[in-house]
Formats: sequence, structure tokens, C-alpha cells
Amino acid sequence: MNKKELKSFLDEKVEQYNQPGFIPNDPVCIPHEFTKKQDIEIAGFMAAVFAWGQRKTIINKSREFLHLMGNEPHQFVLNYSEEDLKPFLNFKHRTFNSTDALYFLHFFRWFYERHDSLEEAYTKGLSEDASMDARLTHFFELFFSLPDHPIRTYKHIPNPSRKSACKRVNMFLRWMVRQDDKGVDFGIWHTIKPNQLICPCDLHVDRVARKLGLIKRKQTDWQTAIELTENLRKLDPTDPVKYDFALFGLGVEEKF
Repeated sequence: MNKKELKSFLDEKVEQYNQPGFIPNDPVCIPHEFTKKQDIEIAGFMAAVFAWGQRKTIINKSREFLHLMGNEPHQFVLNYSEEDLKPFLNFKHRTFNSTDALYFLHFFRWFYERHDSLEEAYTKGLSEDASMDARLTHFFELFFSLPDHPIRTYKHIPNPSRKSACKRVNMFLRWMVRQDDKGVDFGIWHTIKPNQLICPCDLHVDRVARKLGLIKRKQTDWQTAIELTENLRKLDPTDPVKYDFALFGLGVEEKF
């Protein structure tokens, strides 16, 4: 396909998958169970952190974690007692365990006592045109700035400097930042612009993008995600990450 044909093909697939029917079977359904901004942020962040493996398991584990928070995550992190934390000692999802859970809750309390929105963790102290690399590194450093943070928890917060493609956090940022009238992404953050986002590069997206010639790099890491996004910007400079819907849908639903 030439560029014009590729754009037409992918635009059609975006329209097909960027619609409410996409929500129930995807981890994005988790933040959609909430209406308060801070609840959407916390629920979305946890669903993205848990986004390893089968989508059904990710959704179930996310709901289990939020149930332990009384399904009021913002109020919970601001007001939990030591007694309230005990159920989290038995929580586990793949390599995410109770040590990780308790630190995440500790960070959320510390952060929301000082800030209104999690967006500030990706923007405060940075220029409006800061690169996503800089934003994710800034968040990583902020997240682990509290005393006695567990080193083992590093693996759950992707960081470009650690050669990660940062798929999960890029997915979370897509949910929070992208703005359209389709009802899937929330668009509740406004400092970061859609054209600054980096495409989540998971197994399915990676495979389809390579078939379509959007990725040439052999390995899959942060530079691969940058390469993919730069090629998607050639198709839509203002909203390149909308094509995540097309690539993911082609890979998962159509086995392209």
C-alpha cells in the first residue's frame, strides 16, 4: 500500500474500533465504571499497570483491587487506615504483589494530598513542549521519591531510560489525553496534547505495524514506539495515536 491507501485503510479501521462497543472487553472499561475525575485516574492507572496477559484477567484483577478500595479509590487513598490495608496483603497479579500494592497506595495518598489531578505528575515543572521521554522519566522519579520505596516495584512503572517500550503507561496516557466524540478515551487532561502522545506498542500492535511497514527496527523498545508514532504522525499529525485502535483491532480481532 502507498501512503494514501494506508491512511484510508487505517482511518476506516479507527472508525470501526474507536466506538463504545470496544469498551466492555478492554481494560479501558475499568475507568469507565467511574465518573469522578480522580477515580477515573486511579482506576485507569491501576488497570494499565495490570495490563499483562489476557484482557479478561486484567479486567477481573483490576475490579478486585478497586473493590478492596470500596470502589471509591480517591476517597480511599486519602482516608485509609492501617486496618483498611490488611486485605491488600493477599492481593497478587502476576508479579505485582502486596509490597507493590502498599507502595502504590502510599504514593497515591502522598500525591493526592498535595495535588488535584494525576496529570500534574506528568506536567508540573516541565515545559508544555517537553518530550514524552522527559515526562515519563519525571513521573518515574517522582513516583519513587518517597523514603524507603521498594526497589522491586520499579518494574511496574515503565521508564524509557530503562529501554522499555512503556506500552502500559502510553495506553493510560491515551485514555486520559485523547479527545474525540467516540466515548472510548476520556480526554480529561488538557496540558498534554494528543499529538505529543506515543503509541502503545504491545505484541499485537507491533506485529501489525511491522506487516504494514510502520516499524523497521528489529527489537521492540522505546525507540521502536517512537519510530511507530513518527510514522503515524505522517498519517495524522494532530492525533497519531488514534491509530492504536486500528492496529490493535486488526491484531486482536482480525488476526491480521
